Amino acid sequence: AGFGRTGVLGRGIDTARFDPAHRDPRLRAAWGAVDDAPVVLGVGRLAPEKNWALVLQAWAAIRSAQPRARLVLAGEGPMRARLRAALPEASFCGELPPEQLAAIYASADLFLFPSLTETWGNVTAEAMASGLAVVAYRRAGAAELIRDGVSGALAEPGDAAGFIGAALALAADRERCRRLGAAARQVTLGRGWDAVVLGLERSYHDVLNGRHGHGQRALDVRFDA
Repeated sequence: AGFGRTGVLGRGIDTARFDPAHRDPRLRAAWGAVDDAPVVLGVGRLAPEKNWALVLQAWAAIRSAQPRARLVLAGEGPMRARLRAALPEASFCGELPPEQLAAIYASADLFLFPSLTETWGNVTAEAMASGLAVVAYRRAGAAELIRDGVSGALAEPGDAAGFIGAALALAADRERCRRLGAAARQVTLGRGWDAVVLGLERSYHDVLNGRHGHGQRALDVRFDA
């Protein structure tokens, strides 16, 4: 568009609030997760544009292969009644304050995010910071944050079979889930709000000192008493 000397101020993640340390065995017991049974989590507005229909399909495949698996959904929206009717075995947490939501994330094992309508998708970053293996489409925040097979699993946008296959494979491999979740946590540690704010301060400092962009003076700044 013709703009030069530009930079990107990225999105931050509260890595202290969303932390694997908030894992709560009492929550898992309340969900009926026994032993190593995987807990599959979805978080977001319960509305059609979030593509919850794909979660239903992925969960049906997971539950068929692993009857002891558990599904937890957090959020509110117009699809709540329909989803409750379709998923009588699932735990519905409703809309939660951040502190409680952080414990929900950390107490799960696998996070499904099938949305194709996000501009960023905060929940992807929150789940990764909480140490979860994430299955998402390769777009928006997930495409930027997740390296497929290293810090999560990505399907190509619209590839429902690929998404379901990735979810099914991870639900069956708890050790791989843990590895991906640990790597996801490491990704987010470099994207905490402190790092974002420090980056902004550095940009201000460089501009005020004329060091912004290819050795050219960006601004002639003077302070008058």
